[in-house]
Amino acid sequence: MTMSRRHFSNTVVAGAAASLIATRGMAATSSPPKARNVVLVHGLFADGSCWSEVIARLQAAGLNATAVQNPLTTLPEAVASAQRVLDRQDGPTVLVGHSFSGMIVTEAGVHSNVSALVYVAARAPDAGEDYTALAKTFPTPPASAGIVFDGEEGRLSEAAFLRDFAGDLPEAKAKVLYAVQESFQKALLTGKTAHAAWRSKPSFYAVSTEDRTINPDLERFMAKRMGAKTVEVKSSHLSLISHPDEISRLILEAAGQPT
Repeated sequence: MTMSRRHFSNTVVAGAAASLIATRGMAATSSPPKARNVVLVHGLFADGSCWSEVIARLQAAGLNATAVQNPLTTLPEAVASAQRVLDRQDGPTVLVGHSFSGMIVTEAGVHSNVSALVYVAARAPDAGEDYTALAKTFPTPPASAGIVFDGEEGRLSEAAFLRDFAGDLPEAKAKVLYAVQESFQKALLTGKTAHAAWRSKPSFYAVSTEDRTINPDLERFMAKRMGAKTVEVKSSHLSLISHPDEISRLILEAAGQPT
């Protein structure tokens, strides 16, 4: 069968349009189902307690909230820790990640229990994407210079933690958070996601406009690329602690709950 030049041109244009649409996530065109479960994952320089302010608000709204204790060892082990918690959920579940754990949300978010994704000042790579290379296309945030290593184990210096990670928190509170920060293994930073859950799940993103740990323009780029419902919070990297009301409202929206 032969194809006319006009038919060929129309087919090419239609294919290009479909390809463009396929690069976007679902948030712009679909609403998440109602969920009563929320699973929250922490990133570097923290532990699961960093979600305490948000958890209290979600529980008050009648939701079942669980914080994953990210082992901060390798990406596969971190993803597995989230998957085990997702396995225990009964019904639709919103998966939420802060900072580095956006990698985990992006990979583990394909889990059948996950109904929507929420990224809080978080990494949001595409499948197989080199996030480090992507980040280098934007100005380097100040906190990067504050990472110190003891062999294979990394952490954030106290000065960088207070200034560049938790800059809008009272110093006394920031020092408590610094005291409980978990160290991470260098191997964690080499992992790449094999899946991009935001391509098939409704996605939401909270940009921290005063972020000194991830460049805010990089956050905006990733949120726009995935077609996420996006809010901007005038906050340091730790908006989940300094602005828990705004972050909780976004999670409730992702859960299809009244805000």
